[in-house]
Amino acid sequence: MATAQINGMTFDYDIAGPDDGPVVLLLHGFPQDRTSWRLLTPGLVQAGYRVVALDQRGYSPGARPGATSDYQLGPLTTDALGLLDELGAEQAHVVGHDWGGAVAWALASAAPERVRTLTVLSTPHPGAMTRAFTRTTQGLRSWYMGMFQVPVLAEQVLKPGRPFWSAVMRGLPSESVAHYSERANEPGALTAMLRWYRALPRDMVKPSLAMHRISVPTLYIWGRNDPALGEGAALLTADFVTGPYTFVALPGQGHWLPERAPEEVLPLLLELLADN
Repeated sequence: MATAQINGMTFDYDIAGPDDGPVVLLLHGFPQDRTSWRLLTPGLVQAGYRVVALDQRGYSPGARPGATSDYQLGPLTTDALGLLDELGAEQAHVVGHDWGGAVAWALASAAPERVRTLTVLSTPHPGAMTRAFTRTTQGLRSWYMGMFQVPVLAEQVLKPGRPFWSAVMRGLPSESVAHYSERANEPGALTAMLRWYRALPRDMVKPSLAMHRISVPTLYIWGRNDPALGEGAALLTADFVTGPYTFVALPGQGHWLPERAPEEVLPLLLELLADN
């Protein structure tokens, strides 16, 4: 594990692969951390890429600010850019899953000159998500986001070991469940994770950055059995990409693609990277 000082905080990250290899930046989701990419990293390294997996804001113990506004997409995006600056990387192939996918979309929108390619697993473009919320069943699928807004109550309901936490983790490998549960029990960790959700209404009312259509080469991979993110938002994502775009819907796969479908994701990702 390495550390970087970014935005006045200490971030943890893993780095592997040749020093002169093209950088691949991996951004995890909730309630995961950088280890969620452990099954994809060896294949990327073998292909010659310098692979960087970041513990994002709220997940790195040294980067858990206390204000909800600190978890809006604007600040989250500056963390990713700060790490690229720390590494001396002018560009990176950016890969995100779940909330990390939202940051990846935002990064490609705000700083397309820094993003060589964009790959997002599970998460639709934020614009597609907003449009689908009232036009499809996405609003019903996202009911839990409302409960996550309530301080103390959400922390109690979602406490590791309780039934709702187990329901959130359903589908993950048992070793991942044990690891993420341990991390969520760190002082202040679960509240910091939930602040990502609590910042969402702020970004909807007063966006911390403008979301544009995506111009960089983009690969979006979605699992057809994803219980949280429906087909409506997945299909609408094409309306928010103007650059070269590939959409892949994986049959039989759910939400946890980095850990449950690495053998399907890796060749798709390597093909995009090799072509760009």
